[in-house]
Amino acid sequence: MAEHVTPAIYKYNKITTLDKLKRCTSLKEQCFFINLLCVFLALKIANVNWQFKLNKAAHHTSDYSSTEAILRRGQAFNITLNLQTTVQSGDNFTFIASTGPSPAESQQTKAIFNLSEEGPSGWSATQEPSEPGCMNFTILSPANAVIGRYKLKLQIVCGNKVSSMLLGQFVLLFNPWCPNDDVYMANEKERREYVLNDSGIIFQGLEKYIQQEAWNYGQFEEDILDISLAILDRSLNHRQDPAVDVSNRNNPVYVSRVISAMVNSNDEKGVVEGKWNGKYCSGTNPLQWSGSVTILRKWYRGRYKPVRYGQCWVFAGVMCTVLRSLGIPTRVITNFNSAHDRNINLSIDKYIDISGRTLHLTEDSVWNFHVWNESWFIRRDLGSFYDGWQVLDATPQERSKGIYQCGPASTRAIKEGDVNLDYDSSFVFAAVNADYVTWIHYSNKRKERIYSDTRKIGKFISTKAVGTNSRVDITANYKYPEGSLKERQVYKKALKLLGVRSTGKRTKITRPRRPSSVAWRQNMTQPAQKPSISGKLILDASPVIGQDILLTLALRNLISDFKTIKVKLRASAILYTRKPKAEILQLSRSVKLGSEEVKEISFKISYSQYKNSLMDDRKILVTAVCETKQGASLLVEKDIVLQDPSLTIKVLGPAAVDKAVNVQVTFTNPLSEVVTDCVLRAEGSGLLKEQLRINVARMAPMESSTVQFEIIPYKSGIRQLQVDLVCIHFSDIKGFVMLDVAPAW
Repeated sequence: MAEHVTPAIYKYNKITTLDKLKRCTSLKEQCFFINLLCVFLALKIANVNWQFKLNKAAHHTSDYSSTEAILRRGQAFNITLNLQTTVQSGDNFTFIASTGPSPAESQQTKAIFNLSEEGPSGWSATQEPSEPGCMNFTILSPANAVIGRYKLKLQIVCGNKVSSMLLGQFVLLFNPWCPNDDVYMANEKERREYVLNDSGIIFQGLEKYIQQEAWNYGQFEEDILDISLAILDRSLNHRQDPAVDVSNRNNPVYVSRVISAMVNSNDEKGVVEGKWNGKYCSGTNPLQWSGSVTILRKWYRGRYKPVRYGQCWVFAGVMCTVLRSLGIPTRVITNFNSAHDRNINLSIDKYIDISGRTLHLTEDSVWNFHVWNESWFIRRDLGSFYDGWQVLDATPQERSKGIYQCGPASTRAIKEGDVNLDYDSSFVFAAVNADYVTWIHYSNKRKERIYSDTRKIGKFISTKAVGTNSRVDITANYKYPEGSLKERQVYKKALKLLGVRSTGKRTKITRPRRPSSVAWRQNMTQPAQKPSISGKLILDASPVIGQDILLTLALRNLISDFKTIKVKLRASAILYTRKPKAEILQLSRSVKLGSEEVKEISFKISYSQYKNSLMDDRKILVTAVCETKQGASLLVEKDIVLQDPSLTIKVLGPAAVDKAVNVQVTFTNPLSEVVTDCVLRAEGSGLLKEQLRINVARMAPMESSTVQFEIIPYKSGIRQLQVDLVCIHFSDIKGFVMLDVAPAW
């Protein structure tokens, strides 16, 4: 059966048109039906065949779950007019392609072009050989065409009359396969990863304990492209001036920046509302999301009410989905020890009191990790040197041009310290390369700078590898090697461009009364005397939720003099943003160290101590402030992530399109108490059209449980199934498995 769209005009035929003409009472109506009759006398179209399969295959859009023609700009597509009359030539045909609420040639949102000649808009059409009763046309859009939903009309000249008919609608996307498109990506494997892959890995955790979380991007799932276009139409830019907004949608710089603002809800009632504190009873805990599809559909079906709640990886996952669906190559990036430099002076100042408690004397912060996006396109606004990967961040941290948006900032600009360039390059530079300065704040308001580290910020910047789920370290894309002369030169260049003094402060810094005794690393901003003591916090075993945490503080006297060291140790439950939320443990010890002696202090954080204080992301910060009678100070810190027990996922048989296959999931209650009201959730593009939820029975302490369910894959190829055990007694236990789904038998 031919795929076709029947024009609305064919609710009339020649007889009914003549009848209507006789009954006309106004000149306007008479003109309309005369023109319509002229069309029928010249041409009768039975239907319009949009050659869906042919065009989608050629345009790499076959995966979209849509009955609409989905095409990429800068690439020809074919349509066929099936006729009821014989026409030799379409020389009197004119095509009109238009998009947006107010199409205009001056805005590049309307193109009028004849056969065999390229119009001023860059659109063109040619007539191809065809069988009798058909007319085949090849239509080519320019590589810089506005993206979005188009109407295609055909104008026919009959004598001195011109009539038009709607041939149908199509969606035009960015085209990474087209060398003249700004988003062109030359490597086919990278195109498949960053445009066509509908699942991925988002890295989280700590720099020394990097975890991988599966994410269902699902950019080809039903409604997701429509939702992505709706996101553009809901933006402030579109509401303020729809015509100008649509005309700017030919530029990936503009489109990606609008999306970075719209994925968060802060200014425009965008997709996701962020929340980092308190309970999530009025929405979904950010840790419980496993993909973008459910979020985007919830926003769309809920009449654009922001979805509660998200944190950085959720914003990044959703933005990756939207940008990939529009054809912009995009990936998700994780930066460990990510700085949030509120005053953009490239110095992150942390204040603690003598007991090790964090003091909120500055709005600067360092997150254990922060997740953002990179998209691939050229920068006509900056120059070709800055082409390539561009940083975009939808997490609402700081306003840019008055709106919570960030980027696109060229990674080349960040690496070279060009922090004066659009957009938000200074903010991203600080996130990966600010200096980290720790101060002790005494009760008499005196403060002592005890540690300054030029290497702490921006560690193990990571993304998923092309073609596999392994981690790739791309830190070198953002900065020169830490400790190198070039890295410090770039840092000083950035300070100068921002008008910051070489101390890293916009205002005068209060210097400590005596140099710190802590070992200062090479490239510190100020010299220090030789340290007299050193220390390290050591985990005796990998900590698992539900079990006690065993730690050792090892202290070393680095000189020959006898020392008495006063140790104040504190453990606090923290968020991944390193914001302390609840105190777990506090203790003091006095330690005597002989000449160059090493002593170890062992201590325990019991499950009963931390179970009611632990945040959902299972992080504990342990700090030890060590002071000598001579006034030397040492701060030792340790970030701990409590591990969850793993899920075991087994696919019980071969997977094939339209064939049921069972999946078995086994998990264990990690606690020494009974748990109830758990839910197992599963999702995966090409495997489940909606998220699956299964209630799990009561589980006794340390009891293992098995759940089995059925999936019927509907797309072939490598597919990712995400499984998530949600329970009020402990944070989510997640896992995933990759399935190789065979085509239908």
